[in-house]
Amino acid sequence: MSRVPRQRLNAFLDMLAAERGAARNTLDAYERDIEDYLGFIAGMSLDAVTAGTIRDWLADVAARGLKASSAARRLSAVRQFHRFLYTEGLCPNDPAAAIEGPRQGRPLPKVVSVDHVDRLLAAAREACEREGATPPARLKALRMRCLVEMLYATGLRVSELIALPISAATTRERFLIVRGKGDKERLVPLNEAARAAARDWLAALREAGQEQGRWLFPSDGESGHLTRQAFARDLKALGGAAGLSAASLSPHVLRHAFASHLLQNGADLRVVQELLGHADIATTQIYTHVLDERLKSMVRDLHPLADGE
Repeated sequence: MSRVPRQRLNAFLDMLAAERGAARNTLDAYERDIEDYLGFIAGMSLDAVTAGTIRDWLADVAARGLKASSAARRLSAVRQFHRFLYTEGLCPNDPAAAIEGPRQGRPLPKVVSVDHVDRLLAAAREACEREGATPPARLKALRMRCLVEMLYATGLRVSELIALPISAATTRERFLIVRGKGDKERLVPLNEAARAAARDWLAALREAGQEQGRWLFPSDGESGHLTRQAFARDLKALGGAAGLSAASLSPHVLRHAFASHLLQNGADLRVVQELLGHADIATTQIYTHVLDERLKSMVRDLHPLADGE
């Protein structure tokens, strides 16, 4: 890669890190995608790139057998790169502005029903009260109950949940202040069931002499807190105990359930966006299928001519 394209790519990556708080993995992904594009147009000045050039590159990407979702991701990176060059005055135009991405079906998120969540929570609570359980088994059950109650109450990302500080169990507020992607803070609700589960877990942790450091869910691992893999494994086991399919359960599925169930009960999409910590409303719009069903049922139940159908 020649010097000028490399310098402009570095400037773009610096912007992503400084202004958007992009993580290292995100920066590496952008760099790989744009390097692929710059390799295709090698020898051509970025000022001379046209929409046709970008379409030729997309055709080359498709010929290499990449899935539509992968091609769309690469095009998104290139679009943002060219928009940056144009807005910063580093290129006279934005050739990517009018390019349409490859068509792809957007999969709907897996969602469990309210009844299934109720069964999951009931199983978690019953495990904490099981007679004859050993102290380690009861401690693990209390931790699991706390994790599930807090996840469904807040809709946190699993990375945010497992890294909650110990103060999350002692707050008197009905909300938590969470630091999410891009180091941005947001408020998330905390219902009484989640607060009670957190208090019970912390009391048991202290009684066992295992309270250590700053984390609510401490672990001996490198991070100092529970790993997402361990939580996902225990969640599937809890799902099995509740009579649910393990394949249908994951921490992310419970986050989806939080959002979908709010929308089903009339929450505004913008409110759900804020609660989930989505920077762009387009990300939250994967849940519009829930709104569509609610609107259909409203028309069916409330329209004056509905009885004639």
